[in-house]
Amino acid sequence: MTMNREQVLHEMGLGPVWKLRVTPAATTVEDLAAPATAPAEPRRETVPAIAAAAPPGAMDWDELAAAVAACRQCRLCEARKQAVLGVGDINADWLFVGEGPGAEEDQRGEPFVGQAGKLLDNMLAAIGLKRGTDVYIANAVKCRPPENRTPAADEAAACRPYLERQIELIRPKLIVALGRPAAQTLLQTEVKIASARGKLHDYHGIQLIVTYHPAYLLRTLLDKAKAWEDLCFMRRTMKAQKGG
Repeated sequence: MTMNREQVLHEMGLGPVWKLRVTPAATTVEDLAAPATAPAEPRRETVPAIAAAAPPGAMDWDELAAAVAACRQCRLCEARKQAVLGVGDINADWLFVGEGPGAEEDQRGEPFVGQAGKLLDNMLAAIGLKRGTDVYIANAVKCRPPENRTPAADEAAACRPYLERQIELIRPKLIVALGRPAAQTLLQTEVKIASARGKLHDYHGIQLIVTYHPAYLLRTLLDKAKAWEDLCFMRRTMKAQKGG
């Protein structure tokens, strides 16, 4: 369904009746973290090593999902409930990449299911898209960073082969990086959202657009107008690709 500009601005919280959403406080993971004195070896012995499987670049979807679920390549595995591979159409033209799972995502095993996920769904609707229909949603890291902190560089690097394989399997026409960590993981360079948005970037021959993460937009209301500009830019870019 095509929405007019007033409807879109209302969905994104820019209408005259907009009300601030209260984002739930981050859940502590103190009760999930392993004690400092706990031996590491027994836990490692119970989890299959990735080295025993095919390298990420040769995996199909089932192998990739199994490898991500068993992954212990960085410290994020220590407090997770489950790894979150991604969700959506595996033949999608659109790929949206966020930062990492939050508390709800870690619990349910699906990316963007909290307040930020609701806003992302509204953003998709604003340009005629729907979660799961020609859209795939993933994250730069597959395990929740404790207290929802930004993933460290080594954590993003450990997960990057999985994301690269997802992109190879999906073969999207357009990648949208939601937030700075996702953009830096994909582009492998320092990124500032203010200067990166509004431009076409290249990921191995695939066009890439950088915009704000929905969680950031929930905290920074004025930048929702800029996000609407980015959505229009995405729609024009895809339309041009398809010759429309």
